[in-house]
Amino acid sequence: MLRVILKRQIFLLIFEVIEIEKKVKILMKLKNILIVVNNIEISKAFYKELFGLEVIADFGENVILTEGLVLQEKKLWEKFIERKVEIGGNDTELYFEENNLDSFLDKLEKSNFTIAYLNQCIEHDWGQRVIRIYDPDKHVIEVGESLEYVARRFLKTGMTVEQVAEKTQLPLSQIETMSKICKTKTSSIQK
Repeated sequence: MLRVILKRQIFLLIFEVIEIEKKVKILMKLKNILIVVNNIEISKAFYKELFGLEVIADFGENVILTEGLVLQEKKLWEKFIERKVEIGGNDTELYFEENNLDSFLDKLEKSNFTIAYLNQCIEHDWGQRVIRIYDPDKHVIEVGESLEYVARRFLKTGMTVEQVAEKTQLPLSQIETMSKICKTKTSSIQK
């Protein structure tokens, strides 16, 4: 009899766990970022040429690109929200990471697009190099090196893990892990 009761309790517990997991899976997820554009064809070309984003779905006035970026024609968006849209507010930005920033800067210079710079390439106090530009509709885009790349760059110059952690403001434990990985890669290359 005790076995039957225990089995029933275990079954009820498992059932409760399954129900909790179902509820957890229902949590809302951010799926896309939508930006309003004047000319969807120019914007598709801009994001493909400079950032490598591909079209996933093209509905004419609404286009979904890889990485979750959605382009929406201004006229249709204004119809949806029943308000005028003002572009170029400098209040948000799209952030991309590119560890070969010099190559990206070269790509910008050779681009068929006229690039409007919010700022030229700068290096922050923590060592990360970034550039900010506008897209054709004056949305701010920042392109920067990943902090992991910055930390590895500093480690390769001979800085100690403590110095790198202080400079980049990353946790010492994270820098120590990167240092071990860098040493492993260096020793395997030398063999």
